[in-house]
Amino acid sequence: MSDTLLRALDLIEPGDLVLYHGSIPSLHGLYLARPCECFDCGLADRLGSTDTRYQLSDPFAEDPDAPTLRRVRRESITRSTANA
Repeated sequence: MSDTLLRALDLIEPGDLVLYHGSIPSLHGLYLARPCECFDCGLADRLGSTDTRYQLSDPFAEDPDAPTLRRVRRESITRSTANA
């Protein structure tokens, strides 16, 4: 799938930069997103849930793979224009 099409559809791919604007104001900011791999989200995926959740990691941390936030709803993040 072309990157232009992904941008047009506002789809989030693993490793995309996103802006978190959810219910925890102290954590609003720029993060790396990937599908959440916790047990509850994995179970929801297997049961056919269409509510994709993400885990967000700080791209500037020593370990950018360590999640800062888990189970973030799609409505709480926006794909960053810094990806362009």
